[in-house]
Amino acid sequence: MEPKCHKFTPGLLRRYVLHLREEERADSTIEKYVRDLEALGRHLAGRPVTKAALIGWKEELAQRHAPATVNSMIAAVNGFLRFMGWRECAVKLLNIQKSPFCDEGRELTRSEYARLVRAAEKGGNRRLALVLQTICATGVRVSELKFITVEAVQTGRAEIANKGKRRTVFLPDKLRRLLRTYLQAQKKTAQPADFKNPVFATRTGRPLDRSNIWRDMKRLCDSAGVEPGKVFPHNLRHLFARTYYTLEKDLSRLADILGHSSVNTTRVYTMESGAVHARQMERMGLVLTT
Repeated sequence: MEPKCHKFTPGLLRRYVLHLREEERADSTIEKYVRDLEALGRHLAGRPVTKAALIGWKEELAQRHAPATVNSMIAAVNGFLRFMGWRECAVKLLNIQKSPFCDEGRELTRSEYARLVRAAEKGGNRRLALVLQTICATGVRVSELKFITVEAVQTGRAEIANKGKRRTVFLPDKLRRLLRTYLQAQKKTAQPADFKNPVFATRTGRPLDRSNIWRDMKRLCDSAGVEPGKVFPHNLRHLFARTYYTLEKDLSRLADILGHSSVNTTRVYTMESGAVHARQMERMGLVLTT
């Protein structure tokens, strides 16, 4: 039986984006899916969408990206295929053996975080230093920074609406004092008309976006002495999660704070490194003979 001839076109991609918006997917999620589908489009270069073509693309991705990245791209494409009714073209995810430990080479440490903040301050980028501290001290996603408003600084609590859910995030007093000083310097007042304005905005008043923050963070790597592979906004959220869990050991509460629907997602954030586990084993002292 001849495979059906499906063509991937910009028009179909626009239709899928409209569908995702109707599903109330987060803007960051939609942007990610679009990037992945555009990558597939470049690979196809006008050729039809077939199972064989997608298997070839998966193999090509596996040579250039980490397995988790490959799987996230395949999942995005498979979602599009389901929407189009082209399920026969969908491909399986890579089979990844899950490790019980986090990758130390990718996790940001507290001292590295401190060096990044200091580097931003020394470089004269006060806004970036405060962005880093706001994400790390509250655990918000970078896409949720827009909910850190003038009003949130005044009240000490931000009302976050994301992924179809709402939650309240509290701002530590020390962070609020820093943000008040910053707002005063930016001539952003505590008047009612300004309450809904985001603390971190461009010159035109638009909230800072992920790409701006990501780029500015990468520029700190050399002066801070931190590996670039560790420096991205989401790692600040991971550091918040690990720090909170170390203090409280309450995974369910942490899931609520982070806005996770499942504690299984949160568990990934709190994984310890193999080195930490090895030290814990040594401290147990269960080897008795000499």
